Amino acid sequence: MEENTNSTGDSIPETTESQWKSDKIDKLASALSKAQSEMKGAEKKSINPFFNSGYADLHTVIESSFPHLTNHGLSVIQGNESRPGEFFITTMLLHESGQWIKSKLKMPIEKVTAQSIGSTITYGRRYGLSAITGIAQYDDDGNAVSPKEGITKNHAKTLITNQGA
Repeated sequence: MEENTNSTGDSIPETTESQWKSDKIDKLASALSKAQSEMKGAEKKSINPFFNSGYADLHTVIESSFPHLTNHGLSVIQGNESRPGEFFITTMLLHESGQWIKSKLKMPIEKVTAQSIGSTITYGRRYGLSAITGIAQYDDDGNAVSPKEGITKNHAKTLITNQGA
């Protein structure tokens, strides 16, 4: 792999569209394993009124993962890219050693408005971060969601109360 240098003389690896990881990821894998062993998951603190269901929003996923990642020399960068008819969210997990992995998620956009694009970016970032760190959403009440009935009224009240706090 070719390398360039930035203005401070640090080497910057050249990447191709098909590259999803650095040449080695042993240090990153070890650090991620340690961070994941400390992560408890992201609590479903927000409510989706259209589907009557709870979910962990982007802020909750960040709160649930970043402290554990940074304690082990890991950081996350997320960006977006658009092409005619396509929109992508890229998530990179980096280790202090310079090792990295990345994931690129193609996202649909229903309308080309600032609100729709902002929602798409937030949605893609949440799913990209959850996927690359291996963090899952969990219910704070194990009986809150039933496959037949969705979210219970009691759990919905808790979510609405917590969302306003």
